[in-house]
Order: sequence, then C-alpha cells, then structure tokens
Amino acid sequence: MTQGPHYRTPFRRRREGRTDYRTRSKLLRSGKPRIVVRKTLRQTIVQFVRAEAAGDQVLASAQSLELKDRGWAAGTGNLPAAYLTGYLAGKRAAAKGVTDGILDLGTQRPSKGGRLFAALQGLLDSGVSVPHSPEVLPSKDRIRGAHIGEGLASQFDAVKTKLEAP
Repeated sequence: MTQGPHYRTPFRRRREGRTDYRTRSKLLRSGKPRIVVRKTLRQTIVQFVRAEAAGDQVLASAQSLELKDRGWAAGTGNLPAAYLTGYLAGKRAAAKGVTDGILDLGTQRPSKGGRLFAALQGLLDSGVSVPHSPEVLPSKDRIRGAHIGEGLASQFDAVKTKLEAP
C-alpha cells in the first residue's frame, strides 16, 4: 500500500469502483436533471435525479417489476421491458414537468442496441428530450420483442397501450 505524507486516500465509492467522480461532475455541471439508468439481471431501473446541496433528489422513477401490475407476464430483465420502463418513467416525469435530461449510465459498459439504449428509446418516445446518437438505439423489431417470440410482441403492444392512457 502506498504511504507517505502526500498520499491521499481516494473516496470510498471510487475505491469500490462504483462512482466515476470526473464523469459525475460533468453531468452535474450541465444543470439538467440526470436520467439514471441501471440494469440488474432481473430488472431495469430508470430515475430522474436532480442534484441539490443536501443530496440528490429523485423526481420520478420506474422499475421494470412495476410492469407486472400492468399486465406484463414475461421476464422483466429483457429489452422490451427496459423500453417500457423508460417509457413509464418518461410519462411520470412529464407529469411532474420534467421535459429534458442527461443520460447517466454510471460505470456500466453500454452496448449498441442493448437494454440501456432501449430504455433511452422509451424515454424519447414518451416525449423527454435527451441528447443521443441515433445509431445506438435498437431496432423497432427488437424493442417489440419479435426476436424473442411473437406472443411477446402482442403482449408488448397491449402493455404499451395501457401505459399511454393517463
């Protein structure tokens, strides 16, 4: 371990590899709410977060497990569920007056057309303005779940219709 009078111990979250403070600082300086997208093996979580001096304040959020209450019977860790979660979070944010934000993916490694960008497409379709490159978004067939099965595509359409209703 490094020692000496000029050694400074890094922040705990930096040591654990959980926060990149340089990237976080850039996101906070934008002045816009961060749209935090996190994925686990079983679900996707989307939150609109505003930084304040007392701590971060969550303005609106959605988890893919909430889709079960709206008729979603398939798994909640797949690409169509991530899209619907982003769509639901965007609708909730719009109801609270949030119309734009900056995407915060944290330390996750995004892949083109993956779940993180499916959630972004859901946010865009719900009316939230987010700076992005169109080439990273998944195709419409993958968003509907056609690559998984035809039954899932029809279920996707039914759940999206329920989410569109106020």
